[in-house]
Amino acid sequence: MDLFSYQAENTPGAKLLADRMRPLTLDEYIGQEHIVGPGKLLRRAIEADQISSILLYGPPGTGKTTLAHIISHRTQGEFVKLNAVDASVKDVREVIEQAKQTKALYNRKTILFLDEVHRFNTARQDALLPAVEQGIIIFIGATTENPYHHVNGALLSRSTLFELHALTHEHSLTAMRRALADGERGLGFLPLEADEEALEHIARMANGDIRRALNALELAALTTPPAPDGTIRLTLEVAEESIRRPTIKADESTQYDVLSAFHKSIRGSSDAALFWFLYAVEKLGMDPMTFLRRLIVASSEDIGLANPQAMVQSVTAMDAYHKIGWPESKYVIAQAILFAVESPKSNSIPVTLSKITAAFDRLKSAEVPHHLRDAHYSGAAKLGYVGYRYPHDYPGHYVDQPYLPDNLGKEVFFEASEQGMEEKMKVNQQRRRNRPASS
Repeated sequence: MDLFSYQAENTPGAKLLADRMRPLTLDEYIGQEHIVGPGKLLRRAIEADQISSILLYGPPGTGKTTLAHIISHRTQGEFVKLNAVDASVKDVREVIEQAKQTKALYNRKTILFLDEVHRFNTARQDALLPAVEQGIIIFIGATTENPYHHVNGALLSRSTLFELHALTHEHSLTAMRRALADGERGLGFLPLEADEEALEHIARMANGDIRRALNALELAALTTPPAPDGTIRLTLEVAEESIRRPTIKADESTQYDVLSAFHKSIRGSSDAALFWFLYAVEKLGMDPMTFLRRLIVASSEDIGLANPQAMVQSVTAMDAYHKIGWPESKYVIAQAILFAVESPKSNSIPVTLSKITAAFDRLKSAEVPHHLRDAHYSGAAKLGYVGYRYPHDYPGHYVDQPYLPDNLGKEVFFEASEQGMEEKMKVNQQRRRNRPASS
């Protein structure tokens, strides 16, 4: 295949790289080693074509549909796929009737894969249950929602539940490297040279979504002009363009400049903040709501917990403007602006949010620790959702236990300042950190 042929095949309606590279065997399958690794129950059942009714439960992009696709290639029986969004009771009954005939005439089993089973209402699940109980069909359901909440209890009890975990940045790297090396289904026929930092960037931005990573890789390969020697070089810059949406720049008109001056003045000058506000509204005809919204933002971004009352004053001023209009609300708004400017300042909130956003970029995955998950149903213990310690049962109404994802450990995002009311929070943070660990 040459580049011209490749591009001809990738016209609208043709298969994208992510579809062409979809694993066909368990050896090609990426991730979920805890259920399909060598010697694991599900792998043995698939390889022996002895699959029983199962439920695949996990976040989007974890390989549930791909696993069902592999089963369809492996089984000697009939494989039928329905999507719960579109399928009706009539569709289910037709599958069951055909399965009866297939078993009676050819003694072949029928596997029904039902994607998004959580979207199947009770009536449709009830129509499916007798056929599962009688062994007429083997049921495979895929869901992103907790099956104990969304799947008929009888159907759940007759199926083996397998929980799939979020994929990681390494899994995306593996998928991209395979695509680069595969000359038939992937991009291996192209004279591509991909810098490691480019692949790393795509993998990080894809955040475990292999389809997104492969789509970005394909876009980069097809839009990068070749060098004089014919080589297509995928650099970090190319990767950034392929997976990140362009940033839209704000309009640089006088109105934006005045709004910017107003916000910056809130941080340091009561006189200037009031001047720019009144100048914009009374001289330029700008909407007071524009400044009230910015004042509310500043009350959190620049003042925050150093004086939480600034937020109350700002929201009250907005409410007053809605109720009594302009110019009567001028005095209330001026009061809120002066209160904000003269309040102690802290930027701990934007700093904290920035730290968390940075953590997203370097995270491999983020899963809720089992002891923090919802456990208000009978099957929670079977999933291992136990171990939470209720803080109010401990001295000081606090107990040291993990709250963040395991791969973040005890990382600290919020550091209270010594400004205003935050000073008390800082003392409380230090007290908690110095407490001996509770057993």
